[in-house]
Amino acid sequence: MSTKRVIEDRDFRRIVIATRRGARNITMRVKPDGLYLTVPPYSKTDKVLSTLEQFRADLLERFRRVAQQPLDFNFRIEADCFRLSLEPSQLKCFTVRLRSSGEVTVFCPVHTDFSDEAVQKLVRAAIVRAMKKVASEFLPPLLKVWAERFGLTYRKVRITGARSRWGSCTSARTISLSCYLMLVPSHLIDYVILHELAHTREMNHGPRFWELLNDMTAGQALRLRAELRRFHPSF
Repeated sequence: MSTKRVIEDRDFRRIVIATRRGARNITMRVKPDGLYLTVPPYSKTDKVLSTLEQFRADLLERFRRVAQQPLDFNFRIEADCFRLSLEPSQLKCFTVRLRSSGEVTVFCPVHTDFSDEAVQKLVRAAIVRAMKKVASEFLPPLLKVWAERFGLTYRKVRITGARSRWGSCTSARTISLSCYLMLVPSHLIDYVILHELAHTREMNHGPRFWELLNDMTAGQALRLRAELRRFHPSF
C-alpha cells in the first residue's frame, strides 16, 4: 500500500512523495505538473528533501523542458513547417482555422479565462488537432518523395499524436509519424522520415541499418540523431 505527501515547492510547483512497499531507493521523475518521488516505507520527509537537494539542479533543468507553460493570447508556435497563434474572437466557442498562408489560428472567446485548467486542456486539445490536420497533409507527401528517391517502399502511413516517439515502422512496413514532428526543424523531420524508411529494409538498429541510414543522410546519421535527442518542442 502506498501513501502520498504533497509539498509546495518554489521550483517544481509541487513535490509528490509516494511511499511504496518494496521500494529500496528513492526514485525521482519530473512531470509537467511537478516532481514525483517514490521512497521506501518509513522514509522521513526531511531526509528525502535533503537527498533531493543533491539533484535539484539537474532535475530542474529537465523539469523546465517538460513543464507545460500556461497558454494565453501571447502563445505562438513558430516552427519551420508549422505556425500557430491564439486570437480573441467574438464567437462563444473555440474555433480552429487554417489560413491560406498555412498558418493556423485558434480563435478563443475574447473573455476566455486562461487560468481555468479545463480551458487549458481544451486549447491544448485544439492545438493538437490542428497539428494532426497539418501533419496529415504535409508528412505523407514528404515521405513519398524520400521513399521514391531511395527506392524504398512502405505499405501505408499513419499520423499519430504520440509524444514519446517521433516515428515507428512495423514489420508490415506501416510507418507511423507523430504530429509533433511539425514542431521540429525541417532537416530533422527529414531525418526521422529517412530513419523509418531505413527500417523498411533493416528492422533492427544493427550495423547494416546505420550504414544504410548514413548513405541516405550523407554520413550524418549519428550527428542528426544526437541533435534530435537534444531537441525539446516548445509545446
